[in-house]
Amino acid sequence: MDRWTGTRHPRSGVASRPASEVRAALLAVNGPDVRFVVREGGPEDGADLVAEFEYPALDLTFKTRMRLDDAAHEVRVLEERWEPTADGTGRQYGRGAADKVYEQWETTQGPDGRRHKVETFRLSTQDMRAPLQRAVLGAGWTWRGVLFKV
Repeated sequence: MDRWTGTRHPRSGVASRPASEVRAALLAVNGPDVRFVVREGGPEDGADLVAEFEYPALDLTFKTRMRLDDAAHEVRVLEERWEPTADGTGRQYGRGAADKVYEQWETTQGPDGRRHKVETFRLSTQDMRAPLQRAVLGAGWTWRGVLFKV
């Protein structure tokens, strides 16, 4: 079940840090090198922390809701995504740990006069998940993927 939900456990021998340090480590993921924002969650989020990414050009939204369980030393994580349908006429919703790559391409004329496809945008779901997981696992906590309620 852990494999299906994306649950990851810390390496053996890594001491569990207090919840306040895990929260601080997750908030510290914010910075100029990441495309998403980690913020405090509110009652409308149903989570302690939320990581969000939006890309309007592709009608793409990722949201990772995280609840810190100090007693179990785990962060319960619900990953959600809203993406365009295959035919591009609407949006579809998905949840859970899915490894997907989103790309946007543009056709340009090269110096040789021929048309070339150039990638203008690329994002993998791992681009958001990996730094968050590193913060949690590095603090000795479990990254517990859930599918319904954080």
